[in-house]
Amino acid sequence: MTRYVLTKFLEAVISIWGVMTIVFFVTRLLGDPVTLLVPVGTSTAEMDTLRAQLGLDQPLIVQYLSFLGDVLRGDFGDSFVHNRPAAEVILERMPATIQLASAALAIGIVLGGAAGLIAALKRGTFAEFIVMSLAMLGQATPVFWLGIMLILLFAVQLGWLPTGGYGSWSHLLLPAFTVAVFISASIARLLRSSMLDTMKEDYVRTARAKGLLPRTILMWHTLRNALIPVVTMIGILVGELLGGAVVTETVFAWPGVGRLIFQAIDSNDFPLIQAGVAMVATIFVLANFLVDLMYAVLDPRIKQRRS
Repeated sequence: MTRYVLTKFLEAVISIWGVMTIVFFVTRLLGDPVTLLVPVGTSTAEMDTLRAQLGLDQPLIVQYLSFLGDVLRGDFGDSFVHNRPAAEVILERMPATIQLASAALAIGIVLGGAAGLIAALKRGTFAEFIVMSLAMLGQATPVFWLGIMLILLFAVQLGWLPTGGYGSWSHLLLPAFTVAVFISASIARLLRSSMLDTMKEDYVRTARAKGLLPRTILMWHTLRNALIPVVTMIGILVGELLGGAVVTETVFAWPGVGRLIFQAIDSNDFPLIQAGVAMVATIFVLANFLVDLMYAVLDPRIKQRRS
């Protein structure tokens, strides 16, 4: 088990380093940020002076090595736009992103899990048809369109909820449900498929032949093994959501990390882009690292095969 965990941890570290390297070089392809930071008519000498102050006049390899050294110290530099440490700006937006992601995941897991179980246990019935039809519709509906329709209905027409912003639970409900629709639909379809496959396994038939209670078979033999691919999906969704649901945050004016990174890209704010992507990549990789550990809990054969 120790070797399995260390191997996965090393893979996580290498993945984060690879992402940071890629984002460093890609941001340099976006253009010269100095042209966006100075007023029109600024002289070339003044622009060169600003480049020197920002360290953008150094050779690319020197900038890269300096960047890696700063990252190891947790220093991503000052945001060009906000004139504050980039990491500080990102951390200020994290509570809003965590709040949205947590609410959306909670709604999605509850609705998707219940729908997937119903569809699997009621296979071939009208209930399964309704659940799967709604799940397919949920996956096919564009997030921005759904968000706008929810605003028009619940905020504009009925006046029950605010159109956007950040604050109370009423501001959270619409964006969380908008994101949760896709999550619940994906979980429902995957859980149903996984449940149906697991029900055909020999160990499930053996459990039935031994006379075990249907509830025991469902909880300890069928559902536990069917959850393995679902856990994978949830781990990926956690990484994506904590990285910021850009479209949803934009539609509802939600001050999350995703929206902030999008604005940073638009303004060529290198330090803020790098800090944001570093945060997102770290969360995403750690989420998948925890998923790998969950594999070993749900199915001990996995760590035996990989150790």
